Amino acid sequence: MPGHPEHAGRLKSVWKKIEDGDLRDRMLTQVPKPLDEHTILLAHTTRHVNMLGQIEAMSDSQLYMIDADTYMTPDSYTIARMGAGAVCMAVDTVLDGEADNALVAVRPPGHHATASTPMGFCLLNNVAIGARHAQKVHNLKRVLILDFDVHHGNGTNDIFYEDDSVYFISTHQYPLYPGSGGLNDTGRGKGDGYTMNIPVRVGTGDKSMARLYEEVIWKAVERFQPQLIIVSAGFDAHHADPLAGLNFTLTGYAHLTRELIRMAESVCDGNIVFAMEGGYDLEVIGTGMANIARCLLGDTVIVDTMGTPKDDSEPNMDHLIQSLKTVHELD
Repeated sequence: MPGHPEHAGRLKSVWKKIEDGDLRDRMLTQVPKPLDEHTILLAHTTRHVNMLGQIEAMSDSQLYMIDADTYMTPDSYTIARMGAGAVCMAVDTVLDGEADNALVAVRPPGHHATASTPMGFCLLNNVAIGARHAQKVHNLKRVLILDFDVHHGNGTNDIFYEDDSVYFISTHQYPLYPGSGGLNDTGRGKGDGYTMNIPVRVGTGDKSMARLYEEVIWKAVERFQPQLIIVSAGFDAHHADPLAGLNFTLTGYAHLTRELIRMAESVCDGNIVFAMEGGYDLEVIGTGMANIARCLLGDTVIVDTMGTPKDDSEPNMDHLIQSLKTVHELD
């Protein structure tokens, strides 16, 4: 769709940065097939699948607006099924021991798609389907999904809100679209305590996020002991992104990536899959995803072409950190 922030150029930028960085030949490259409906239905309703299929069949329409932000063309559902299929393929490759870890470059993103509703540029919830696939095919009992996209992953949150087998942790700017993800939203029923929402204020950057990982997220992950970590990797928390107001840098993103890899090595034999979500500055999304590849390959040097924000002051995090420790009983 012309002028829409979610377009094919995002993925092309990732491919180019991986090629230019001489990374592709060091990686196992896989090409996914569109995912079957049976697997999609592990995380979505029949109504959801039928609606996307019906829109796809409208061959007389080149563009269909699902809502004010989310569009489909006749090819979109097939592409979305390939994206979800890529995450499932990456999960299989890691858990079968064919690769140590995985990076999945896909579009459209997925974390806003609920069980029954596409929204926020998202048609299928790639990471939720991947987590359910890991449980069904590989018999995993505990999967962690960590989302560092600037927007709250409301779809992932909702799909697993009453589930104690998938721990969902989201760091996100608040308030911001979609308006969900309050600190006290921690799950329901047997899932109570298995959702951690970390809403941060405008201007939050590398130092604050590093503190959150060190003082809160590490403790939560070690307590849960996941068998697999899936990361919703959004790069729209970068200071150059046009849609939000956080102040991450590419260097800061690389630090978080390495922390997540260390977590996986500590608790689940290194089993970790990074799946691309948002990020609407092409230089940032391309370089950021390439840096994840560098970190997964064990490189000590990453690339930061964007530098630091003009104002690198950050909100005080003391109250938020203490509140998270209290609500989630991490002291």
